Amino acid sequence: MSNTVISIEHLTKQYDLGVIGTGTLSRDLERWWARVRHHPDPYTKIGHEDTFNRIGESILALDDVSFTVRQGEALGIIGRNGAGKSTLLKILSRVTAPSSGKVKIKGRIGSLLEVGTGFHPELTGRENVFLNGAILGMKKDEVQRKFDEIVDFSGVEKFIDTPVKRYSSGMYVRLAFAVAAHLDPEILIVDEVLAVGDAEFQKKCLGKMGDVASHGRTILFVSHNMSAINNLCDRTIILNSGRICYIGKTDQAIQEYQNTINIRGTQDLRNRIDREGDGAIRITKVSLFDSDDHPLDVAISGKTLRINLEYEVYKKLSLVDFAIGFRTNLGEPLFICSTSHLSEKIEILPGHGKISCELHSLPLASGVYLLNLAAYRGNYNYDWIKQAYKLEVQTIDFFGNGSDVSVGHSPFLVKSNWYKG
Repeated sequence: MSNTVISIEHLTKQYDLGVIGTGTLSRDLERWWARVRHHPDPYTKIGHEDTFNRIGESILALDDVSFTVRQGEALGIIGRNGAGKSTLLKILSRVTAPSSGKVKIKGRIGSLLEVGTGFHPELTGRENVFLNGAILGMKKDEVQRKFDEIVDFSGVEKFIDTPVKRYSSGMYVRLAFAVAAHLDPEILIVDEVLAVGDAEFQKKCLGKMGDVASHGRTILFVSHNMSAINNLCDRTIILNSGRICYIGKTDQAIQEYQNTINIRGTQDLRNRIDREGDGAIRITKVSLFDSDDHPLDVAISGKTLRINLEYEVYKKLSLVDFAIGFRTNLGEPLFICSTSHLSEKIEILPGHGKISCELHSLPLASGVYLLNLAAYRGNYNYDWIKQAYKLEVQTIDFFGNGSDVSVGHSPFLVKSNWYKG
């Protein structure tokens, strides 16, 4: 079709395991010397298989992927961590090359893949705006015309002449997105990096991307925020293990994705690979119980819910916190229960352990909710699993009037007294 701006045919990307460098010559030499002496890889993460044992293995980050994108379309891309979403965007942005297949693109691309991508840390924000413009093929006077608008949108005008190496991650994202969105690329590619910004800026970015699409430019948007995907994209792709398992209308794609999670009752997490953290602790199992210690498949509004987390500790740690993040089935945050809120800290010893979180009166309406699980300390993650559990909640006469309340009205249930006069 004449209005097709991206055409992908049988795209495949293969990575060989255990052979990629560590990023520095000294560390590569350490790995080589360890391998010569038949010692384990000194840079293998705790609790993970020795990297040297995986040499010769390979994985398909993308496996025979084919689709087209039309001019002016906002296409969402969703899937678990490790599904191949970022690899796909990197190939489209020409950051990496495919192993096989064809990619045809018409138009200039603006990409926002990782915090600070395309920024030189020693240059100021002002200098990086012009550098990014040059990379996108813009002339200096074109960038100059847009410069004030870019700085105003980013909100970093006070620091525009400061080297970006001193920027926070949020400031990086604000300026990088402003540059990518305002320098008139025909195709805008945005990865999950907007999660770094605050809620107000995320809303601002989504509004800007909507404006970009309404002016006939094309957007590819990767996010775990189903609400953002639903609001911005008319069509969405679900990637699973490098393959497209669904492509179609966004609302149907979100429903299909939620169905693939299919988590109820007790969930074994030992084989979940889409997790983040250094692996010193791994959450291995999550299960539901009521106040009488009976296992649950479905939680009941207003009743006691106990969530048990089982875990393995692979090294001695001084202090560890556990957290359960409750989200809507569209990925919007609701509330977090964390051991960091306790006055007394819980001792964590090496080996197998279990910890329980008890909610005495579950305040959620009927519906399906997603639980994120984490073991962490401060800003450092030992283990973090997004969408680890799909929690189904039912309301049984919560207000004592014989009626049910669904999540469509409000996710929270709060009893109140009303008085007239």
